[in-house]
Amino acid sequence: MKVDILASGSSGNCIAVRSSQSTILVDVGIAKTKIEKRLLDVGIRPHSIKAVLITHAHADHTKGLPLANKYKIPVFAGRDEWKSIDGVENKWNIIAGNEFQVDDFLVKSFRTHHDAYDPVGYTLTDNEGKVSICLDTGHVDDEMIQAMSNSDIYIIESNHEPRMVEVSDYPDSVKARILSENGHLSNQQTAAALYRLVQGKGEKIILTHLSSKNNMPALAQTTVVKALSKKELKPGKHYEIEVV
Repeated sequence: MKVDILASGSSGNCIAVRSSQSTILVDVGIAKTKIEKRLLDVGIRPHSIKAVLITHAHADHTKGLPLANKYKIPVFAGRDEWKSIDGVENKWNIIAGNEFQVDDFLVKSFRTHHDAYDPVGYTLTDNEGKVSICLDTGHVDDEMIQAMSNSDIYIIESNHEPRMVEVSDYPDSVKARILSENGHLSNQQTAAALYRLVQGKGEKIILTHLSSKNNMPALAQTTVVKALSKKELKPGKHYEIEVV
């Protein structure tokens, strides 16, 4: 299994997950032409994509959906999330907690907590391993932990440092949204979730969706490393960590 982060952050998100047989995209939040170029840059032909999985309908996760129509790719999203998505020709409903097969991938969705109609995260499992993808969510609950447990790769947002949000020039309403239970994960929340998930068996952690104004890559990474050190887990020995 191979993961390529084609885009990450408030300007757009797109993740390619490859098995030995097929490729799935999770979110398509940048322009179609940019996705095509970045796919080719990592050696993926757009015609080989078997599905697009949408976490939720905000533009930084759906902007490139015309790609799906162009290449006749089925698009999966939470049943109620389609209220905010137009123009998709081949659409499929997801009910959080259910699983379905896409070629050699077993895909399972789990409910997340964001200001959208029906937001979800995903786990993708093939005969080589399991990857969990958890993007925009205001908190991580026990059901999410259970869904993501025993993954080989964790792709999870580490959006902000709360103190930086509080002193930012954002309007109070935006600050409240980011920090809410239906907003985004702080570095500390992400670290707490990974403390529960990572066992030290060589897992790969990829921190994504960092705020360009209210976070720093080194801060996000240090917060996770510090949390996992309490379990006597060391980066490079027990797990790998990358910030995108």
